[in-house]
Amino acid sequence: MQENEKSAAILRENARWIPGGVVSLNRKSDPNICFVKGNGSLVEDIDGNSYIDYQAGFAASFLGHNDPDVNAAVLQTLQEQQVLMGAGPTLLEGEFAELFCQSVPSVESVQITTTGSEATYHAIRIARAVTGRDHVIVMQGGYNGWHNDVACNVISQRADVGSYQSPGEYPFDSLSAGVPKNHSDLVHIVNYNDLESVLYVVQKYDVACILLEPILQNIGIVKPKEGYLEGLRNMADAHGFLLIFDEVKTGFRHALGGYQSICGIQPDLSTFGKAVANGYPLGVIAGKKKYMDYFVDPDKSKRVMIAGTFNAFPLTTAAAIATLKKLGSAEHRVYEHVEALGARLEQGYKEIFPKLGVPFYVARQGSAFCTYFMDHAPVNFHDILDNHNFELDTQYRKKLIKEGIFNFPAPIKQGSISFAHTEDDIDRTLEATERVIKSL
Repeated sequence: MQENEKSAAILRENARWIPGGVVSLNRKSDPNICFVKGNGSLVEDIDGNSYIDYQAGFAASFLGHNDPDVNAAVLQTLQEQQVLMGAGPTLLEGEFAELFCQSVPSVESVQITTTGSEATYHAIRIARAVTGRDHVIVMQGGYNGWHNDVACNVISQRADVGSYQSPGEYPFDSLSAGVPKNHSDLVHIVNYNDLESVLYVVQKYDVACILLEPILQNIGIVKPKEGYLEGLRNMADAHGFLLIFDEVKTGFRHALGGYQSICGIQPDLSTFGKAVANGYPLGVIAGKKKYMDYFVDPDKSKRVMIAGTFNAFPLTTAAAIATLKKLGSAEHRVYEHVEALGARLEQGYKEIFPKLGVPFYVARQGSAFCTYFMDHAPVNFHDILDNHNFELDTQYRKKLIKEGIFNFPAPIKQGSISFAHTEDDIDRTLEATERVIKSL
């Protein structure tokens, strides 16, 4: 039995000075645990409890917590006194940019930000500058950041978005107060895997871009139907809008070239974050040079502004370089290792979950996984809303935490295996899962 008395006290104390007690309210949960240490596949909380971790900083720590090679690169940068200069180019940002472009086939040019949200913000700006249009399409169930155009429609309530409809679009279900109405008027929400609804919107509005995760990984693991991403590519070409892949979660977790290298579809622009620097705060906006050059267009009326004192901060850039080198290393064979562990976990789940006596489906892409309590692979958010047992999912996750297995205790949140996980971690997870299933 895990007890979290000190964690609860920390939250109460922090709430005296921080609204909600947590600086990112996406981290608040029940139970809300204060973690103080992470090493490899394990994390430890302030109460002294240890967990096998599958939350991984919302999938950011792909190599594992405190990866020794990444930490060594950061320490070396400190020792070399490479600090924030605030003027001129740096060697590290140039090295990272070259390595990144060599890794992702569709990318000819990059800019570096501090977060993935900033990257999607810039991607939309470029699309609007390129096309001279204002309207944007995003996915119901997708998460693309905190800014006004995209802070909407992730895990919505049916009362806020209505039932499934196609073709058509859904109401703007804002994640935040303070979003001007003219922003919501320019953003159109459709269901993933629904080309007819994209066409419906494109025929009604002057669309600048469609922005989507190529796999929806903020509502578990929802994969594209055959031909869906290709259909979006063809539609973007035919109607003159940009196709933007948000690979903040999929990028580098599934392949060195991003998920786009797996599906074979080249977007016009891409955004990356999280795993690119193994959890250090770094985002990337990347794509074809003809679009990225809008950042330096000599015509002021076309130029897209990018600025940030901490963009390509030396320590985070060093971490990103070390991460990409390790991911591409033939010696480490990172992707083979995590694929084998993912398959082992999936097979174990398929042997255990039938004992629960309810429908289930194990969705997995490489090291990312989610168990749905429904009898088929989900195709969009409304499919999950209609068929998934959210209450059972919550109970299941909370009981696993008491068994020392941590994934975020909210329904349909992705689980993430890291390179630091071992077969023993997977086997211990399956043993704990079987105990939880029996108790449920």
